[in-house]
Amino acid sequence: MTPSRPDLLARAALLLALTVIFQSLRLIIPVPPFFTTFIIGSLVNACLLIACETVGLAAAALLAAVTPVVAYLQGLLFLPVFIPPVALAHLLYALIYKTLLARGRFAAIGAATVIKTAVLFAAFTWLLTFINVPPKLAAGIMFVMGWPQIFTGIMGGVLAAIVVKRVGGRP
Repeated sequence: MTPSRPDLLARAALLLALTVIFQSLRLIIPVPPFFTTFIIGSLVNACLLIACETVGLAAAALLAAVTPVVAYLQGLLFLPVFIPPVALAHLLYALIYKTLLARGRFAAIGAATVIKTAVLFAAFTWLLTFINVPPKLAAGIMFVMGWPQIFTGIMGGVLAAIVVKRVGGRP
């Protein structure tokens, strides 16, 4: 049975609210940012993929646009110029996942994760050539845009697979 339009809007609103709540955990969890990156990144990626499967790509695009704005407002992204590359990477993550899902869930997760990570790493490498950021901060940014993105992309995909199996996806 296909969900009705109000049902889809309610699911999209719920996913948006959950995503913002998950991002806000970094403000209340008393652990170093390094660890919250893995937890929150995985949860946000899961919400992106759950949106793809349960309410569609438009909802996932909304989440992709909102998440870096929230991260900026929380001080995680230091400059507004960092918002567009993160939004683009999140959008590509969702789009590639949705496009490849018919070929297999884990292939879709893997390809989406690799491309998202490559886009983030390349974009931040490029941006940091123009922006004067202290070397230690630049190294921290580049670290977060590297292999932790692989981990959070895969974990987000696994979490999404578990949730979608329980709540059901959209045909």
